[in-house]
Amino acid sequence: MHVRKYYFFIYSVLLFLFIISANSFAQKETTVVHPEWSKNATIYEVNVRQYTPEGTFNAFAKHLPELKKMGVKILWIMPINPIGIENRKGTLGSYYSVRDYKAINPEFGTLQDFKNLVDKIHKMGMHVIIDWVANHTSWDNKLTKTNPDFYKHDSLGNFVAPVKDWSDVIALNYNNPKLWDYMEGAMEYWVKDCNIDGFRCDVASMVPVPFWNFARKELDKIKPVFMLAESENPNLQEHAFDMTYSWEYFSIIKNIAKDKMNVKDLDAYFKKDNEQFNPDAYRMVFTTNHDENSWNGSLEETFGAAEKTFAVLCGVIKGMPLIYSGQEAGLDKELRFFDKDTIDWRQSSYRELYTKLVHLKLKNKALWNGLSGGEMQRVKTNNDKNVFAFMREKDGNKVFAIFNLSNENVHVTSNSDAAEGSYKNLFNGTQIKLSDEHKWDLKPWDYKVYYK
Repeated sequence: MHVRKYYFFIYSVLLFLFIISANSFAQKETTVVHPEWSKNATIYEVNVRQYTPEGTFNAFAKHLPELKKMGVKILWIMPINPIGIENRKGTLGSYYSVRDYKAINPEFGTLQDFKNLVDKIHKMGMHVIIDWVANHTSWDNKLTKTNPDFYKHDSLGNFVAPVKDWSDVIALNYNNPKLWDYMEGAMEYWVKDCNIDGFRCDVASMVPVPFWNFARKELDKIKPVFMLAESENPNLQEHAFDMTYSWEYFSIIKNIAKDKMNVKDLDAYFKKDNEQFNPDAYRMVFTTNHDENSWNGSLEETFGAAEKTFAVLCGVIKGMPLIYSGQEAGLDKELRFFDKDTIDWRQSSYRELYTKLVHLKLKNKALWNGLSGGEMQRVKTNNDKNVFAFMREKDGNKVFAIFNLSNENVHVTSNSDAAEGSYKNLFNGTQIKLSDEHKWDLKPWDYKVYYK
C-alpha cells in the first residue's frame, strides 16, 4: 500500500513538534477506538520457547484451556519470526533479531501450526497479538541485500546497531518513505493471512510516531486491531496505540518493596499519569515481563515478601494487568534469554490468586479498562504513608481495596463514607459491611479486596 505524500510530509513536522514538546503534557484528545473485546481484558505474555520442553506452537496450544480457565482475554506472543544467525547471541539468539518479517521461526513450527493456534485461541473466545520489531533487524535479514537503503549507515557506509550493546541487530531508517510501505505491508500480512488481532510493538518510541499513526489507520481498515507500545510516550496513544507500558509505576512499586519509596510517591504518580494521558488510554501494569525477568531478577528478588501484594494491586488499580508466562506457577527464576530454559509448571497458589483477580475484572465494571471502568477514588485513612486505600465504581459495581504497603503491622481506620456498604471479600468469600470509620489490623504487606 502506497504511503500518501501527506503522511511523509507531516512526519518531519510532527517529529519536530514532538521533540520540542517531549516534556510537556499530552493532549487529551484521541482518535483511537479500542476493540470492544479489550474493555475488560487482562493480557498474558507468551514465551513460546520456554513454555514447554518442545518449545513449539503445538505444545503451547495444549495449555490454552488453562489460560481460558484463568480468564485471560489477550495473548501477546513474543516474536514468531526467524532469528538472525550472523552475530547471534547465545545458542538460539534473541527473538528480537528478526531475519524475515513474513516467515515463521522454524524452532516453533510451521506457518500452518501458527494459523491453527490462532484459530484455537479465537474459538476459546480469546484474542492474540504478536510482538513486532519495527526498529531494527538481524544483520542477515534479506532486506540488507534487497533494500540496503532501508537501514542507517555510519560515515563509512556500514550498518549500525541502534544501541551499542545490541550487537546482534542493525537499525532501520524511517527517513525512507519506502520503508513505511514495506513495514506496514508486512504487518498487514499477519492480520490478513493469519487473522491475528494486533501487535505489541517493541521499543515503539525509537520509531517515528507518524509511522505508527499511519500503520494503525491502515490496519484498522482490515479489522479493529489492538496495539500495545513498549513505551511510556503519551503521544503514541493519540492516534496509534490502545495501550502503553506503565514503567514509572513499576519502578515505584519496586522501590516501595525495598522501603525506598512509600504511598505518597504512588499518589504523586497517579496524579501525574491522569494529567499526561487521555482518560481512555489503557496503561499496562505489571510486576514482571520478559525483560525484567531475564535481566533484572526474579519476582522474589524484586519484591520479596511483597510479591503477592503488588500482584493484587496491579489487578485492581486503573490499568490492564499483565501476567508473564509462569507467574501463575510461582516463577522464581530468571529465564535465560538466548538459550533454552523451560518453565517449571508446578502447583502454586498464584494460579488461584490470578484467576480470582482476572475473573473479577471480567465481571465487575468498576475494574474495566479506560473509560469503560471506574476512576480510582482514594479513601483517606489514619496512615497515608503506608496504607493505600481506594474505591472504584461504575454502573452500580463497586470495588474497595486496602493495602498495607510496608513491612510493619498497622492499625488502620478509614476516614471516608465513600466506601460505606455491604461487600464480599474476594479471597475468602465472606460478607462484610463497611462503615465510614471501619477499622483493620493489617500485617506487613497485607491487603483486602471487597466488591459488589
